[in-house]
Amino acid sequence: MKMNQTWKKQDIDFKPGTQITGKWHKKQYKIKRKLGKGAIGTVYLCESGGKLAALKISDKGTSMTVEVNVLKSLQQVQGSRLGPYLLDVDDWVSPYGVTYSFYVMEYLKGESMSLFIKSHGNVWVGVFLLQLLEDLEKLHQSGWVFGDLKLDNLMVLSSPTRVRWVDVGGTTQKGRAIKEYTEFYDRGYWGLGTRKAEPSYDLFALVMVFLNIYYPRRFERVPQSEKLLYKKIDNVKPLEPYRNPLKKAIAGKYQSSAEMKRDVVKILYQVQNKSRIKKKSNQKVSNIPFYIEIGGISVIALGYYLISLLF
Repeated sequence: MKMNQTWKKQDIDFKPGTQITGKWHKKQYKIKRKLGKGAIGTVYLCESGGKLAALKISDKGTSMTVEVNVLKSLQQVQGSRLGPYLLDVDDWVSPYGVTYSFYVMEYLKGESMSLFIKSHGNVWVGVFLLQLLEDLEKLHQSGWVFGDLKLDNLMVLSSPTRVRWVDVGGTTQKGRAIKEYTEFYDRGYWGLGTRKAEPSYDLFALVMVFLNIYYPRRFERVPQSEKLLYKKIDNVKPLEPYRNPLKKAIAGKYQSSAEMKRDVVKILYQVQNKSRIKKKSNQKVSNIPFYIEIGGISVIALGYYLISLLF
């Protein structure tokens, strides 16, 4: 660690190999490397008892308590794994006598949605869209809104292939003001709604997640932001089947994730039937690949959706 006379709370920086011992539970964690740093704290990959885990530490005790309560609430949502499992909660006292709060959670190893879709194809857009809507529906029914929904907070795990949330620090109780957000995903930044914690806030951010996949450099707001976002959606061919629900989410026309999910499922059924008809009709050769691709989207997404209902 950094240890000097000007050392302050916010300067905490563990080096690989540093050993942390909890003040109350006495569990020991060996730091492997830094995973990331946010407004509330820093997350490290650590090892304990021969197993890897993620440890988040901060001097903001109150905020950390809120995050711990969120993780505990998510674990109580029946039949769902909305966030990483909470493994330990404790304090750590620095060599200078300063007390920090930390918690240890399940370490989720995977890859970003952007890299996964780039490697495995655009057919996975429909799969992930349905899955995230399903997860958001469960979250909203439990009284919470994700808040800081963005690509950085999502990870694709394998066996089975599934998107998991890796940081729930922005999760906020319904009806309150969003406590943590990223401008590009925030409807308030675009002038298209408030920062009140409600399902429509998350659904706007969900659309921006998929736009960010195809616009990695992002883009800035303009006086008529709604038209800009509509145009950006129209210009992404893999998003074509979902244009209408994506635009409705941007406009805040959905009151719940369930409404948007129903629209997406309906579109997938329609596209699947349309694809079958097109394959049987006399169509131009140049159109065949597109409809085969769209048909693939519906088959995979619907198959995933139906299977997910069993778990």
